[in-house]
Amino acid sequence: MKTINTVVAAMALSTLSFGVFAAQPVTASQAQSMNKIGVVSADGASTLDALEAKLAEKAAAAGASGYSITSATNNNKLSGTAVIYK
Repeated sequence: MKTINTVVAAMALSTLSFGVFAAQPVTASQAQSMNKIGVVSADGASTLDALEAKLAEKAAAAGASGYSITSATNNNKLSGTAVIYK
């Protein structure tokens, strides 16, 4: 039982810490007060939610705190780009 409690606690803490580092979508007005640090792209998504998740993951991996999706196209699978900010 103690092992199960430890595992559950570790999972809860890792989920909380991941949320702290995740890049968040930003509005145009929010982006004006942030520094643009680059652009990320993703492809192969089957839904818009999946595309946004891929772009958010790449933004976070690049050290961004925010992102703004600038394009999305669909040729059987979705692809898109996002400007990333810090």
